[in-house]
Amino acid sequence: MAKRDYYEVLGVPKGASKDEIKKAYRKLAIKYHPDKNPGDKNAEDSFKEATEAYEVLGDEKKRQAYDQFGFAGVEGMNGGGGGHDYSTVFHDFEDIFGDFGDIFSSFFGGGGSRSQGGRKRRSNRGPDLRYNLEVSFKDAVYGTKVEIAYTRNVSCSTCGGSGTASGSGKKVCPTCGGSGQVRRSSGFFSIASPCPTCGGEGYIIENPCTACHGSGLLRKQQKIKVTIPPGIESGKRINIPGQGDNAAGGGPAGDLYVFITVKPHDYFERDGNDLYCAIPISFTQAALGSEIQVSTLEDKKLKLKIPAGTQNGKILRIKNEGVPYLHNNAKKGDLYIKIMIEVPKKLSLRSKQLLKELADIEGENGTPQPVSLSSLR
Repeated sequence: MAKRDYYEVLGVPKGASKDEIKKAYRKLAIKYHPDKNPGDKNAEDSFKEATEAYEVLGDEKKRQAYDQFGFAGVEGMNGGGGGHDYSTVFHDFEDIFGDFGDIFSSFFGGGGSRSQGGRKRRSNRGPDLRYNLEVSFKDAVYGTKVEIAYTRNVSCSTCGGSGTASGSGKKVCPTCGGSGQVRRSSGFFSIASPCPTCGGEGYIIENPCTACHGSGLLRKQQKIKVTIPPGIESGKRINIPGQGDNAAGGGPAGDLYVFITVKPHDYFERDGNDLYCAIPISFTQAALGSEIQVSTLEDKKLKLKIPAGTQNGKILRIKNEGVPYLHNNAKKGDLYIKIMIEVPKKLSLRSKQLLKELADIEGENGTPQPVSLSSLR
């Protein structure tokens, strides 16, 4: 089968910059690497083809010769065009994939940490923790403080978090020589992975602390007070920095995330920053109009005027008696009250006489017409 043009292989135009060529090769190498596609001959061939193209186009002299004379121009140039030594594509694996280390770690089992001596080492931060907290409807609306208890990893007080027994220290790992990594040959590259003996730390503990068994950490129950801000909703989380697990080796602690669930209320519902409730009144109050007293969520007594002729389902508003805004507690939503007209189930003889008299005066519609359902919403 005829060889494909190197620019076509990498999917870049002839005038592509060196960075564009490197980026295109990096993408293909990730996609077709043999470690990611074990036993896939097509992927292996695609990987070789992309590597060959990059070997030429990534080198200025070879690229110039290829642009001028094609495949013939790179014959014999350190393997260009045939008999390739792929290990010479780049001297350092990170020359191509340095800023993609985490991606390759997930593909090839490599660790994020590196040994000292000029090599990059990922910061050792403790894990974050999650705490699920259920609060009452009222506390979520107006805010409160809640004490919670949970268990976290803290530095061992016996060894100061070192993991070593008193008077002893740490020894350089004999397997990796302190680098924290071991290398294995994979295809055309030498792939680094965390040392199985020391777990990537570069050292081992000969005499572990008896209290923490060498981990440097102990489990401890902790109690803290959490401030629930006014206006918080279910599903929101509160971040408490530094209250997660401590890191082994003395790194910074992770954070504690408190996830909020709000209990439903018996009478009130919430829509954003507005509150809703339903209040029953008599049909005489609705017909004649009235002034009633209603209780708010925070147990305030407010007067509410019922206009004469109020219909069942009518919604009345009381301003600024709703939920405080989460980031501006001086501002509140409104309280909406839905009027429910109660029809008495039992009437006295006198009541029946009066209602009959009212019906005779007002007249009764024996053939009422349907109303639009949209008007009831």
